[in-house]
Amino acid sequence: MSLSVIKTGNAIKTGAVALAMFALSMVGASAQAPVNWPTKPVKVIVNYAPGGSTDNATRPFMEKLSVALGQQFVIENKGGASGAVGVEAGVRSPPDGYTFFATPVASVTILPNARPTAYDPFKDMVPVSQFADSTLVFAVHPSLPVKTMQEFAAYAKKNPGKLNFGSSGLGTLTQMICESVNQVAGIDMLHVPYRGGAESLTDFLAGQVQVFSEGNVLPHVKAGKAVLLAVVDSERHPDFPDVPMLKEVYPEADILNWFGLFAPTGTPEPIVRRMSEEIAKAAKNPELRAHLLRLALRANGSTPEQLGAILRKDYDRYGKLVKALNIRMD
Repeated sequence: MSLSVIKTGNAIKTGAVALAMFALSMVGASAQAPVNWPTKPVKVIVNYAPGGSTDNATRPFMEKLSVALGQQFVIENKGGASGAVGVEAGVRSPPDGYTFFATPVASVTILPNARPTAYDPFKDMVPVSQFADSTLVFAVHPSLPVKTMQEFAAYAKKNPGKLNFGSSGLGTLTQMICESVNQVAGIDMLHVPYRGGAESLTDFLAGQVQVFSEGNVLPHVKAGKAVLLAVVDSERHPDFPDVPMLKEVYPEADILNWFGLFAPTGTPEPIVRRMSEEIAKAAKNPELRAHLLRLALRANGSTPEQLGAILRKDYDRYGKLVKALNIRMD
């Protein structure tokens, strides 16, 4: 009789253990199961005007997601204040998984270091994906007697204060590129800020400034109106395979013009993860990749953790440079 009781007790214990293991397996399965999202259109705020590089990078991804997920991913352009207007609108949106925002690196790394902003890049937003990068350059006017970065540095040292570089504005990544070269090469170029890349390109082609970093100069390199000394990117440009990356010449100048997708803080983690995964799938699409490449853009599709890491790295790096150069955009 006692033996029967013992057996029954063991059966009860065994059953309890099995039930607990089943419950845990169900929790794990539910955590891995696809979240029921989206069930309505999703808004994606782009913090620059239509036709710009941020819009050009974001729009093809959202078109792919609209098809893949069966709901419209609608672009809403909110430009102004060097991208701050769009970012602020994004962080103030309901954190329900139906509003995301896209921004280039400068708006969340350089700008908050150069002036007060209504958002904290580490408290008010959640990283989703570093979904694209764009090619910037280090180019010189053909009137300069140089063909390499080393020759340029030597020439600049012999002619201190005589070289100017044009940028698309104060506190932009194009300024940071040339200021970084100033530091690592020990030279002294003068910064000439413009209201945008098109205006600065016009003066560069006319020889008013001798150094230029916007990607829109690339067509003029092939025409002989500019000399490309380095590309500012994560890999060499396929059209200029013999031109080194800037970081190959100066490892300290490891600069990347990335575009990030964020969500307001409080957005459910499963939705953030699902959005990141769908972006990564779209980034592998050959048609999308070819389209972006024609616009000097490259599809990426990182994890939220990878975007968070590069956000912190660049925020700290550019913060030091902004402070050293005393850049204020109040």
